[in-house]
Amino acid sequence: MKIRGERECKECGTRWSYYETGSVGCPACGSLHSVGVGDRNEHTDLQVTFDLTAIRNAIDDQPVGDLAERAREECREYVRRRGFVNAGTLRGLDDDYLAANELLHVADIVRREIDLEEREELYFLSLLRDADGGGPRSDGGQRPPAAEVPPGLRSARGLAAANAVRDYRRDIRTWAEDRDLTTAERGALETLGEHVTRIRMLDGDVDPRTADRLIEAARDLANGLCGDELAFTRAQDRLEDLEFGAGGSGGRFGN
Repeated sequence: MKIRGERECKECGTRWSYYETGSVGCPACGSLHSVGVGDRNEHTDLQVTFDLTAIRNAIDDQPVGDLAERAREECREYVRRRGFVNAGTLRGLDDDYLAANELLHVADIVRREIDLEEREELYFLSLLRDADGGGPRSDGGQRPPAAEVPPGLRSARGLAAANAVRDYRRDIRTWAEDRDLTTAERGALETLGEHVTRIRMLDGDVDPRTADRLIEAARDLANGLCGDELAFTRAQDRLEDLEFGAGGSGGRFGN
């Protein structure tokens, strides 16, 4: 929605950016009586914290199923509140959002699975360690590479990618409402949506590398729409080259 990003406190006169704080409360005196000033801009990017520390700290005390239930709910809330348009500027499809989506779907399988394989449990724990950037690497959310996805969790990888790109594409379309896109640009956006639909119709059961290529296509397309002509060409090539098909791997389908 379009909002005025700068606010002024009626009590003390302090001005601050709602885009940065995500709050109508005055940072100086705490008053909730404020007014918006300046121009309105599209803004969907709420200030949301993604922190799995408390769940990681319970690894030695709780069963994996309970950890998965907690992780699922934490990721669901984070994903629900996130957006990609900040003060009228389109942000990238970031690794934190992708990792949270994947952990959400993997955790959904883990919490329901009675005969969980060891490699599936280890994959879940790897995501729990790194999805919020809380592991040894501090450069944002991390997911294991596609080659390490167990067959029983590949549907989770596919659905996570498709849902993340679906959400990102929705915000791209919101951001683009006031812009004159070319026929080719609109066509690429439609093709991206068609690929998302195909993966979702397959319940995510596609090669994990295909899921990752969908993400890269979405990122290139966004950069292309922001003026990077080479990125737009790459996006078109990626979208054209994407291939789908259920792998017959016996993967379990997450929701």
